[in-house]
Formats: sequence, C-alpha cells, structure tokens
Amino acid sequence: MVAHHLTTGTAGEDAATEHLVAHGYSIISRNWRAKQLELDIVCTKGDVVIFAEVKTRSCSGMGTALTALTTPKIKKLCKAAQLYISQNNLWDTPCRFDLLAVTKTGTEYQVEHIQDAFELSLLMGGGNTTWQPW
Repeated sequence: MVAHHLTTGTAGEDAATEHLVAHGYSIISRNWRAKQLELDIVCTKGDVVIFAEVKTRSCSGMGTALTALTTPKIKKLCKAAQLYISQNNLWDTPCRFDLLAVTKTGTEYQVEHIQDAFELSLLMGGGNTTWQPW
C-alpha cells in the first residue's frame, strides 16, 4: 500500500505539469535523479531551461509549500541543476528555478507558480557569486 503523502505528492506533480503545459512550457523530464539528487520537473519556455520544484500541501496540512523550501533544500536543488547542466551540455543556456506550490483542497489541486522563486547568490555569499558553474 502506497503512503497517502506519496500519492498526494504525485498528484500534485501531475497538477503542476498540467499547469506548466497549459501555460506554454515544454516538459523535458520529471523526477530526474542522479546520485542523491532529484529535480521534480525540468522544462523549457523559449530558450530558458526551468528547474521546477513542486511542493504539495493539503489545506489543513503541515504549513505552506513555501515554508517547505528551506535553505538546505535550495542548495541541494542547485547541486542537482549543476549536474543536470553538466550532463546535458547546457553551459550556455539561461536557467532559472521556479516553485510550483500546489494546494490540495478535497479532490481539487490549486497551483501557484512562482517564477525565479529564489536568488541563489544570496545563499552562496552574495556579491557576484552565481549558482551556474561558469
């Protein structure tokens, strides 16, 4: 038997994917994994590669989706994106991180899409520091 939170998470990722496609994004990969790293959704819009993190919460659940995106989680996402870029030779491609905050109410899923959800240079020492390794 699959745990309830796993089925809710999968349904939330499905809702996020549908939202992205409906808004003109092309899905490249879902649940990309390498080593201990994971990217929920990798997609493109125009010439930009987007690493989309999906956080699903029930209305009465454990806080908001935004509070689930912690500094350690963001740093892990950055490492995953760097590896993805390296493996797919995307060095010259503009990239960004989006958050899709999915809220489950009953059987409905509501998606809030936050583009450029976080600024990694603030986590990596500020200044001209960039998360992209070039």
